[in-house]
Amino acid sequence: MSNANGMNYAPQGKPRPVVTEGEFVFAAMALNHGHIYGMCNGLIEAGATLKWVYDPDPDKVRQFVETYPQAKVADSEQQILQDPEVALIAAAAIACDRGPLGVKAMEHGKDYFTDKTPFTTLEQLELAKRTATKTGRKYAVYYSERLHVESAVFAGQLIADGAIGRVVQVLGLGPHRLNAAQRPAWFFEKAKYGGILCDIGSHQIEQFLHFAGCANAEVLHSKVANYNCKAYPELEDYGDATLVGDNGATNYFRVDWLTPDGLSTWGDGRTVILGTNGYIELRKYVDIARSGQGDHLYLVNGEGETHMELAGKVGFPFFGELILDCINRTEKAMTQAHAFKAAELCLLAQAKAVKIE
Repeated sequence: MSNANGMNYAPQGKPRPVVTEGEFVFAAMALNHGHIYGMCNGLIEAGATLKWVYDPDPDKVRQFVETYPQAKVADSEQQILQDPEVALIAAAAIACDRGPLGVKAMEHGKDYFTDKTPFTTLEQLELAKRTATKTGRKYAVYYSERLHVESAVFAGQLIADGAIGRVVQVLGLGPHRLNAAQRPAWFFEKAKYGGILCDIGSHQIEQFLHFAGCANAEVLHSKVANYNCKAYPELEDYGDATLVGDNGATNYFRVDWLTPDGLSTWGDGRTVILGTNGYIELRKYVDIARSGQGDHLYLVNGEGETHMELAGKVGFPFFGELILDCINRTEKAMTQAHAFKAAELCLLAQAKAVKIE
């Protein structure tokens, strides 16, 4: 795992299989973003069997097979789509292609697991909703900044246990390092990446809905800008938004591509969750100038102040839950409504954003 480049963020946890070898078979395709490695790591650690890989770029396939030598190289998408043994397709396509690929997978009887952002237009979202309803297949989304971060997983457990009372506000900070020279051309084309609030903003909105227990929310206002990347006129290197949930909880988040080179990791991601009886702060990837290790959780409530170092101690239950959901047709890992609502709200935040010149 590279700490310098968030595009290659692919955590590895302890194996916690929920199925035996061959009981749940999946395939990987569309290797356009490094998050596919985190997605596959999580599924394999939960016991899933990786059978196939496909991408039209042989270099991407070669690198993938070096990491996962058990994967057979498919000749085409169709070879995977037509394989009755494959239960789920994991993919990290170019952002604008994720929705159409998911529709194709569901129409072929496969559950689909995509990198965020899951859509770049509301039309893609609506088609995916209709297809999921028609086929009964799942459209799962890798919102990694909560699902693949142990401090965030544990924060959700603390909230569920009532450690800070009712959540009334979530503050999210999602800075990322640009590493422009290492990015593919599509990353700088707005029609392909969707805009910063649609892209990395999707993490923040999903976290707000989850931590605050909201089924819906309204985007009150949002802004985007290109402050420091004028060589890439379609890139937005800054965005923020304010939302209010259907239960009265509020949210402010900021995302950016402005992480300085001096930071030891790709982004100083933080979340502050305010409750009626306390608050939680997450320092997800680094505790600057104190610890290069991530997954620090700070809890303050009526019992006092607590600092927890959680790396390697919590695990990533989402992946096992997703596998069992696909087998049992349940919704314990994440409901379909939640995955789609987070996607919808990031699209709405992007659409209504004021552009700061």
